[in-house]
Parts: sequence; structure tokens; C-alpha cells
Amino acid sequence: MIEVHLGDITRLHVDVIVNAANQRLLGGAGVDGAIHRAAGPELLEACRQIGGCPVGEVRATQGYRLPVKRIYHTVGPVWRGGNLGEPELLASCYRQCLALARRENIHSIAFPAISCGVYDYPPELAVEIAVEQVQNHLDRDDGPRHVIFCCIDDDMAELYRMQLDACVRR
Repeated sequence: MIEVHLGDITRLHVDVIVNAANQRLLGGAGVDGAIHRAAGPELLEACRQIGGCPVGEVRATQGYRLPVKRIYHTVGPVWRGGNLGEPELLASCYRQCLALARRENIHSIAFPAISCGVYDYPPELAVEIAVEQVQNHLDRDDGPRHVIFCCIDDDMAELYRMQLDACVRR
């Protein structure tokens, strides 16, 4: 099941939330900062111990003060026109999170709009990649069965809904 949720990802009661992190994993703006604030200082210490994360990969921590078991920190690409591997790196973020969720026997996972904030990835293109990767995962029938795209505003939620509707019509 794929769901579009409008609201604060830090308030969702799911097994895992995904953090659109920076490579240092030390908090930042947008969803990354919100997750760090809500999870508490233990998250920052855990991220310091990890030591960073390359673009397109994932690292996991406990949920700390959040109502989740785990936080998956993934680093999306900065948009530089689309010819420097950005689409593959963004797709890798979703694939790696879903693969880790499968290995950890996770049932529900919530994604923010990775790379769509300060990393300037065009939302329409990012949403297409996100939905395609999740749909491919669900079609293989492995790992989390409940995937949420958590959106901070109506415009982004509508992009996800339109992309999901387009997938159903194919």
C-alpha cells in the first residue's frame, strides 16, 4: 500500500522514517533539522559515531525520541542539471532504503521528498523517480508493504497523487 500524507514526518507512527540528510549526518535545514530536533541530542551523537554517508547511500540509527523504531539517513543528490548522475543517485536513495528495510524486516516506512528542498531537485522529476522505485519494490513483493510519501505542503502531495494515479492507469 502506498499512501500520501500531508504533515510532519516526525509525528508519524511507522517503523521507519527516512531522513533527507546531508553527507555529514549532523543535522541541517528542512526535514533533516526537524528530525534532529525531534529525536533529541542522542541522534546527533549517533550520527557523529557513524561519520557520514555518501550521496545515494543510507545509514541507520535508532529512533530515539521519535515514535519510530529506526531512522534511515539517506543523502540525495544536489540538482546540477541532471547530467551528472542525479537521477540514478536519487533512485539509489530509495532502493537502498527499501533494501535495508527488507533486511531489517520493516513493515512501514515514510519518505520525505528527498533532494527537493535546498538541493533543488525539480519536484516533478524527483516524484517520478520516487514513485517508480517504490512501485518496482512493491511489485517484487519484498520488504515494507506500507510506504508513505510524507509531504510538507499541498503542492508536493498533489504531485505524488498525480504520479500514483498515472502508475495505476498504465
